[in-house]
Amino acid sequence: MNTKKLSLLMYLSWEVQRKKRFNRSRSLQSAWAILLTEDITVFHLVKKHSHERYQNKVQSEDLTLFQS
Repeated sequence: MNTKKLSLLMYLSWEVQRKKRFNRSRSLQSAWAILLTEDITVFHLVKKHSHERYQNKVQSEDLTLFQS
């Protein structure tokens, strides 16, 4: 893995640990799972939180977990 991907993994795992009060290994596993399925996760969250009357202005191919 490259350095940027590892730093995203560490940042996300710290956020999970802080917000969910998980131990370090569990938060790293959660962050790893989120990063592995980021394309599915982001698409699912946008569709889940969309209202029927308001269509999202975001194209599904433009969705990313982290802005580059």
